[in-house]
Amino acid sequence: MGWKEAAEPVLTRMPAVRRPEGHVPFKRKLAWTAGILVLYFFLTNIALLGLQGGEATDIFGEFRSVLAGEMGSLMQVGIGPIVTASIVLQLLGGANLLGLDTDDPRDQVLYQGLQKLLVIIMTALTALPMVFAGGFLPAQQSLALGGLEFGQTEIQVLMFTQIFIGGILILYMDEVVSKWGIGSGIGLFIIASVSQRLVTGFIQPSADGFFYDWYRILTGQIETGSLVSGDGLYTLLLGEGQIVALLTTLLIFSIVVYAESVRVEIPLSHARVKGARGRFPVKLIYASVLPMILVRALQANIQFMGQILASTWDGMPSWLGVYSGDEPVSGFFYYTAPIYSPQDWMWWTGAVTQDAWMVLIRISVDLTFMVIGGAIFAIFWVETTNMGPEATARQIQNSGMQIPGFRQNVGVIEKVMERYIPQVTVIGGALVGLLAVWANMLGTVGGVTGTGLLLAVSITYKLYEEIAEEQMMEMHPMMRQMFGRE
Repeated sequence: MGWKEAAEPVLTRMPAVRRPEGHVPFKRKLAWTAGILVLYFFLTNIALLGLQGGEATDIFGEFRSVLAGEMGSLMQVGIGPIVTASIVLQLLGGANLLGLDTDDPRDQVLYQGLQKLLVIIMTALTALPMVFAGGFLPAQQSLALGGLEFGQTEIQVLMFTQIFIGGILILYMDEVVSKWGIGSGIGLFIIASVSQRLVTGFIQPSADGFFYDWYRILTGQIETGSLVSGDGLYTLLLGEGQIVALLTTLLIFSIVVYAESVRVEIPLSHARVKGARGRFPVKLIYASVLPMILVRALQANIQFMGQILASTWDGMPSWLGVYSGDEPVSGFFYYTAPIYSPQDWMWWTGAVTQDAWMVLIRISVDLTFMVIGGAIFAIFWVETTNMGPEATARQIQNSGMQIPGFRQNVGVIEKVMERYIPQVTVIGGALVGLLAVWANMLGTVGGVTGTGLLLAVSITYKLYEEIAEEQMMEMHPMMRQMFGRE
């Protein structure tokens, strides 16, 4: 008996959000999406009961804008477990170890059940060390609740339970958006997290607030010295002035919108309806930027392991990592840590304590990881989301469309798609990885990291396209039948 037969009773019984039986009106989809977004913000503001304030460490650190959620709240783990489970499934699927055919309805149910089971396991594995190891989320010594007295161990169990419930909630919130709303929950939560940090970075009336810092510069509260001096230029460009961060933020917006518009359009015509024509766009960022979440999540998990080892292993070898507080300063975990900001690599400014060769190795590793990893995960993403040449050819064939000048045959359409999709997928994935590293190196307003802003802008652009498509389908119901939405 294979693993599918053994696991089927469990995987087919995993709780699932019911799919709509018919067409969901656009306004209702919008209402579901908005409702889940409000619920997400509400849950990020519910603090963990029993957490000792002021001493907690955000183990995700600079990855928080990519993995969403909020430190010290019910959304502590964010979308981390969902993304980690996706990485495992993509790697297993890419190596053909699962033996699942996503075109088979039975295997689709097994795949979705397996994904949910992995997310549940990953949520528990992520929450356990946060609460019980390393003191990342220190519990109060005692807690009185409803006339009951809880000791520290009971409080830790209570905190773990809250984080676990939050991880399960975000799993099903994502499923609600995917089935009843617009776009995906993961994308929606990233947009929410990054947008909140970006707006805060501009308007917060305290240090690191862009407008507040410029008010202090113009009123002389921050000394810039002579503008031609090194210190003055540094303050304006990379320090409190944040001019480079502002320019990088604006450039990312412009580059992503431009890159999303670059595409190869394959002409299509309807086999039965004369004059009905269309185009199939193969975008430069064909696999979208979502595979970049997988790459960053893989790096986050490596750093997660490093922090756990550093906090629990007294005799950890120096070649693995030497930590100063929560940050690695040398060793394997230093070299595999992404570049988060200009202060991580500009050694000539005095902000970096490492030698130049160490910084250059770290930059090279980050660049290699993001470019190659972006291309590899983009390929996996295209294949597992039915965006590859074969799946796309079947979708075109089933919609009644064909490529003018070619026979109406799935194999013929697939060969045409093979000229574009694989190459564009690799180029787009590598390009997004390169852009993410560049953006991180220059920094952004609000400390959302270049990767987070890149993801948010691209996801927002795609969400805009999906909303426009939904409105078109609503106005012209026949379009739903043509594109298989009925």
